[in-house]
Amino acid sequence: MKFFADTAEIADIKELAATGLLDGVTTNPSLIAKSGRDFMEVTREICAIVDGPVSAEVVALDHEGMMREAEVLRKLADNVCIKVPLTIDGLKTCKALTGDGTMVNVTLCFSANQALLAAKAGASFISPFIGRHDDNGFDGMDLIRDIRLIYDNYNFQTEILAASIRHGVHVLECARIGADVMTAPPAVIKGLFKHVLTDKGIEGFLADWAKTGQTI
Repeated sequence: MKFFADTAEIADIKELAATGLLDGVTTNPSLIAKSGRDFMEVTREICAIVDGPVSAEVVALDHEGMMREAEVLRKLADNVCIKVPLTIDGLKTCKALTGDGTMVNVTLCFSANQALLAAKAGASFISPFIGRHDDNGFDGMDLIRDIRLIYDNYNFQTEILAASIRHGVHVLECARIGADVMTAPPAVIKGLFKHVLTDKGIEGFLADWAKTGQTI
């Protein structure tokens, strides 16, 4: 499973990229606003740090406006992935862009039927929102299972990009089901390293090593 970081914070992206585990980055208008940086500037900087796809979201709601904004965004770097909402105009834009060789991430997916439409429109990625789905009384993992089944039934090449991931259990379940990608805040990704027995093991090894009086 590919790991994307869901953030626009450059320091966090650099830290995760240094581990060799980071395959891409997803951003959205809220994350850009939180960073306090210029949209174009920060997107260009992120694209220079990671080799994989960097999702940059359009804010227009009509097809023509989305296409105009996409034309600006895809000039920033070769690894820009245009992010569009799962609407009729969003999927029209998706079809036009992917037909021209541009990566497209269709976002705000909350049903398997929506995911089916996005795949038929040629989406590079579909972003089902697990945490938000849970918040509204549904099972986000059931959504991932349904999409995986449908995509496998018809051999769709659209990658399932599990989004709105809140904790490590979400990551584990997505990996079990077979999501192609997961995108999560840096804190969630860093949390995957943590285990009380790992910490205790390191503590014990260091204590025993100190008793030897040796150095390396």
